[in-house]
Amino acid sequence: MKKFKIIYTFIVVLLISACENELDINPTNNLPGELAFNSEVNISSILIGTYEEAGQADSYGGNLQMFTDLLGSSDQLFWNGTFQGYRQAFQKNILNDNIFIDEIWANAYETINQTNLVIDNIETVTSSTEEKNRIEGEAKFLRALNYLDLVKSFGMPYVAGQVNSQLGVPLRLNGIIDYTLDTAIARNTVEEVYTQIIADATDAYNLLPDTSDEFYADKYAAQALLSRTYFQQGNYEAARDAADDVIENSGHSLTSNFASAFNNDNNSSEDIFAFQVTSQTGAHDLTVHYASEADGGRGGDITIEDGYLALFDDANDERANFTYINPINNRRLTLKYTNQFANISIFRIAEMHLIRLESNFKSGTSIGLDPLTEINILRARSSAQPLTSPLTLDLIFNERQLELAFEGFILNDVKRTQQSVGSIAWDDDSLILPIPQSEMDTNPLMVQN
Repeated sequence: MKKFKIIYTFIVVLLISACENELDINPTNNLPGELAFNSEVNISSILIGTYEEAGQADSYGGNLQMFTDLLGSSDQLFWNGTFQGYRQAFQKNILNDNIFIDEIWANAYETINQTNLVIDNIETVTSSTEEKNRIEGEAKFLRALNYLDLVKSFGMPYVAGQVNSQLGVPLRLNGIIDYTLDTAIARNTVEEVYTQIIADATDAYNLLPDTSDEFYADKYAAQALLSRTYFQQGNYEAARDAADDVIENSGHSLTSNFASAFNNDNNSSEDIFAFQVTSQTGAHDLTVHYASEADGGRGGDITIEDGYLALFDDANDERANFTYINPINNRRLTLKYTNQFANISIFRIAEMHLIRLESNFKSGTSIGLDPLTEINILRARSSAQPLTSPLTLDLIFNERQLELAFEGFILNDVKRTQQSVGSIAWDDDSLILPIPQSEMDTNPLMVQN
């Protein structure tokens, strides 16, 4: 087991106690506000607590990925569990009092508030310019990451080539200290939210070092975030160039085999950024709901269905065989989540290859590699037979599903490519999360989806 990496937890507990009431956040319940930001140590500690907050089960510790995949799948997954909140996602009928949706929203805005507090008080960091830049860059990376997933989940889909004036999510860019003050805030447009994400991620890329401890984001994590953001916008040239930078310059590479990319206590060569999980801290609800009892799960709340296996064109593809049968209930489960203390990868290099090859294909370019060569490099890693010309968008979309299944991608790929989930169109209201009722009750400026 990797060593315990979170330090200063005593001050994080004091500083970052937030109420569960969406945007009404109290970061200083147990310490006078004027003392919370009076030292570089405190600012650094708040940032460490922000990573911890973001990695909780409510958000990147599993909740967000599972809701995205349950909403985005028709015949690839099945929800067997007893939690009605997840069943609503699987049935594409999510109610606005869904507790898990409330947790996703609240956790994201709690995390954002903590990043805002760091950014607001960045002048407190005086030990060196490098340290100040690092702390500010990490805060902006985390803020941009959370806003990207908020706007993709709660906003109408981004549509390339138009002014995206449809409702997104509220942009809160200043920290809240006194939660008793009026915090009512209206929703920004989807375009405005994406503009802020790109600004933050670009700042992070310019501020962060080339490499860092695996707990923290570096400049290539920010570049991977930019690539994913541009890709979702349909800005394929920018997505291609950002992905190419990560592939060529970050030092990350595909693991030697598919299995080695998962269930790791320490980041693999493939992990550009991952939230850390240990026996003392972090959360891994993906294992809870995907794994057998023997592997730390509930026996398979989410099972892998024949519709996913039918996507494969080669029986020898390691990814097609990356499942197992739970002997207790005979359910087919994915092998991606069998270690309850494994890190949760947010950006891995395989995604960058998939972004670069599709963006090259749509742009008629061959930056880095031509698309056919690149897709076959991924397939070779999994012992799948190479594809031959002509490469098509359908084959590329299929390859993304083979490689990234159950990692929280399918719904946003459907929306980006304007396809459907079964018979449900990509822009149907049922594929957008409702604004939590707790937010509607306390924010008079909020408009429901």
